[in-house]
Amino acid sequence: MRAGKVREKIGKWSGLGILKLLILLFFMIFLILPLVSILLVSFVGEPINLPGSLVDPQIRAATLEKLSNFSLTGYRDLWQDSRYLSALMNSLKLAAGVSLCVTLLCLPMAYAFARTDMPFKKTFAALATVPLVMPTFISSYAFMLMFGQTGWVNHLWRALGGEGVLFEVQSMLGIILVQVFFFFPYALWPMVAAFRAGDSALEEASRNLGAKGWFTFLGVTLPLAGPGILSSMLLVFTISFSDFGTPIIMAPKNLNLIVVEAYREIAGFFNWTGSAILTVVMVGVAALFFWLQRWVIRGKEYGTISGKPTGSGRVKGKGLNRFLSLYTLLVLLVPLLAVGSIFLSSIATTWGHHALPDGYTLKHYTALFSTSSGNILNSLILAMGALLLSVVIAVFVSWFVVRRGSVSLDWLSSIPLVVPGIALGIALIQTFNTPPLRLTGTGILLVIAYTIRRMPYMIRSTMGTMMAIRRDVEEASVSLGASPFMTMVTVVGPLMLPGIIAGGILVFVTVIKETSISILMAPTDWAPMSLAVFQNLLRGEFYTASAMSIVIIVLVILLQNFAGKLTRDQLY
Repeated sequence: MRAGKVREKIGKWSGLGILKLLILLFFMIFLILPLVSILLVSFVGEPINLPGSLVDPQIRAATLEKLSNFSLTGYRDLWQDSRYLSALMNSLKLAAGVSLCVTLLCLPMAYAFARTDMPFKKTFAALATVPLVMPTFISSYAFMLMFGQTGWVNHLWRALGGEGVLFEVQSMLGIILVQVFFFFPYALWPMVAAFRAGDSALEEASRNLGAKGWFTFLGVTLPLAGPGILSSMLLVFTISFSDFGTPIIMAPKNLNLIVVEAYREIAGFFNWTGSAILTVVMVGVAALFFWLQRWVIRGKEYGTISGKPTGSGRVKGKGLNRFLSLYTLLVLLVPLLAVGSIFLSSIATTWGHHALPDGYTLKHYTALFSTSSGNILNSLILAMGALLLSVVIAVFVSWFVVRRGSVSLDWLSSIPLVVPGIALGIALIQTFNTPPLRLTGTGILLVIAYTIRRMPYMIRSTMGTMMAIRRDVEEASVSLGASPFMTMVTVVGPLMLPGIIAGGILVFVTVIKETSISILMAPTDWAPMSLAVFQNLLRGEFYTASAMSIVIIVLVILLQNFAGKLTRDQLY
């Protein structure tokens, strides 16, 4: 009897059991511990070395002494400090404005993709992915090339008789426009799905009762898609609130935004208290709206799918289809012109005196590959490191969650979704800035930060594939004598390959584009391309920055196309 219990305990802590413990430790050390640490710093007003407190009695005593000074003074000062309070209010106004504008902008396009025979639909769907391949700080720079004082749009504006500039690009309006035209795909496709889910029979019944087309849309179609639209709005709110790339480039000195203030507090003033409080506030706001978005999806769906056949629900009016096609083209034209502006800048000798460059050259690309090849190599190595770590963790997390119902791993793997990049970076820097785990300023911590930030994409992809694998495949392997761990590696792993490929490429691409983590945490000898572009912009080396931006965009497009082709080959 006792021998049986011993064998049971040994089996529990061997193989997959030990692996689960290691994964839990990874999340606890590099995610939970930094967040708890930054939360405590916000209350005590001093850096705290929690890892050191676990192994060194002197550090533990110093930490306990600091914790004795626990106070809400910092949060009280937040409401009294006009700079911090205005930063929070401005960020909330920005996110609210962007989410509303994106929703209104996407409504006609989403309806067109879902319910009409709009011309060039497949072409527009492909072009709608363009905003997703551009890091936001590159999009911001593109808008400055277009709408800045010497931008080509304003050259055309003055040539047509206008005065000055169309609008001040480095302003709240400029930030809103950049985020609207480069964040709209996050809302577009969920809204398309929401319009497609509605039962067209209800619309036909409304029209049969004499309702006009616009009344049917407002009274039937729109309410049915309402939960999906509201969910998309909340998602865009969270993305806009957490965005670092656009404000750091375009926010004027008199416009305080919380992500920029948090960056300045840690990178410029080494103010741990201020950066910690702003970090906690950012995480709290992002978590609140992420929860609201999930709540809307789970609790407010209006079911209309009954299993009965329904009509296609396609709107056949030629006039409406042409109007929607023109409208979609005009919206997509903005990010396309932004990419074109970056490309022109990358091959320009000089640009600013006229609407077009004064001359053209490829010297910026030759200089780029001769002087910045290290940045390109760094990006590839760091992205590959994050990819490999994400694959190992995500595959086993998916198995534990789907097969063993591990609530703890499911919950831990979802936390990075609500932590803004700048907040995660500040928390990691503060936690691992001192012995015994002094990792700040190393490539190792940078890879770990990338992995934590982007791992949810991999986990969601592999989890979907894991759910499609039948249990009897694993049972057959175990019945033939293979251990559960060996079954995972030799049977389940290969079957999960399509999900691993899709999620892996997504992780690789998003790491290549990562802005906030790179700018805040990357050491000089591991500077990736995104940091090099940012530094070139700060130094005024705009043409070199444009050339490297084009390299990033091309690399991302190639990887995405490769992922799509590879995934199709695996699935069919």
